[in-house]
Amino acid sequence: MSYLQNILEDKIEAWRSEANQLIDLKGDTVISEVTVNQVYGGMRGIKGLICDTSSVSPDTGLIIRNYPLLEITHILPEEVFFLLLTGDIPDETALTDIQSQLSKHAEVPTYVWDMLKAMPNDSHPMTMFNTAILSMSNESVFKKQYSQGMAKQDFWKAILQDAIQLVAKLPAVGAGVYRIRFEKGELIDPDPSLDWGANFAHMLGIPDPDNTVKKLMRLYLMLHCDHEGGNVSAFSALTVASALSDPYYAVSAGLNGLAGPLHGLANQECLRFVLEIKNHFNGVPSNKELTDFVWEHLNNGRVVPGYGHAVLRCPDPRFTAFMKFGKEHIQDSLIFSIVQKLFEVVPPILLEQGKAKNPWPNVDAASGSLLYHYGITEFSFYTVLFSISRAMGMVSQMVINRALGIPITRPKSVTAEWISKNT
Repeated sequence: MSYLQNILEDKIEAWRSEANQLIDLKGDTVISEVTVNQVYGGMRGIKGLICDTSSVSPDTGLIIRNYPLLEITHILPEEVFFLLLTGDIPDETALTDIQSQLSKHAEVPTYVWDMLKAMPNDSHPMTMFNTAILSMSNESVFKKQYSQGMAKQDFWKAILQDAIQLVAKLPAVGAGVYRIRFEKGELIDPDPSLDWGANFAHMLGIPDPDNTVKKLMRLYLMLHCDHEGGNVSAFSALTVASALSDPYYAVSAGLNGLAGPLHGLANQECLRFVLEIKNHFNGVPSNKELTDFVWEHLNNGRVVPGYGHAVLRCPDPRFTAFMKFGKEHIQDSLIFSIVQKLFEVVPPILLEQGKAKNPWPNVDAASGSLLYHYGITEFSFYTVLFSISRAMGMVSQMVINRALGIPITRPKSVTAEWISKNT
């Protein structure tokens, strides 16, 4: 039994007791009402899920296990993974244990590389990445133990093993997809002396003489780890997992949602907009030039990519963290300078226009510019980076849901005729 499993054994007993008490005391309490607008509007704002790993406050942004994100941007991705699972930032012993487990299970099966190399040369990186994850379902501990018979109360233990083994492999799979798809040369073996995020940077093969790329990847993988349970990727993954499909099936399903242009592809659109500005002005425009450009853009019926968020009413703290990194490391970058100027110019314009409920930037407004600066210019790969990180939140929620015995997801649907007659 691992150190992490020992910790979760005690915590899960308490979580189960708390959940049962809430059900007993408040089981009939109404926590949300549903309007016809919400039914037709993507269920926006309907409270119908439980998620303890993270929450999103309109005025604070992402909160990981009661820690506002900007208070913990210094921790490693492995530490945030442990935090998501347990509610605690790991001490030295716990961190060493989780790093040891991730290192132990980092090797990717040979058949995955054979399959990826056999795919069409123009395959989308997300197609390759998700196919690789799905193909490894054969490695699932949960699938094997479930078929042999296991107690329901122990499901979470096998899911935890799958979670660790899958997360362990994702940096190598992601880096392998990058090198295979974009013909960057032979695969690069992991460096056992490096942490999880730094190893990903190492396996990408991006020149990194001062280790700044490793710092960026640690930050990137930490910031994108989780975002409640109702976003498209998390909800899709958790719905599939609720049917007791193994985490490889479930994570692949979730990441297929992340591949959509309204979800994980947004950072590409933001970067394209920044590059459009750079090419239009042949450099960095003045604030006046940029203001006129943005107004013309809006008056032509277009939106400013990266600005506005369905929940937030403040600058996305993930954007703030990336901006801090950029100011410390790439202040002389033309692309980053344009991102800074957009932050100065766009919110007042959107407020004056009066259409946006939230004029502030989200994470996508900054992340692509940093990747581009360090030589990762292949836009279609960006969502793979997002996926490596977001998988930590998905599998953490799966472990907790199986520990609490959350049943299969099965909301009730109604017909348009029923709405007409009964509301």
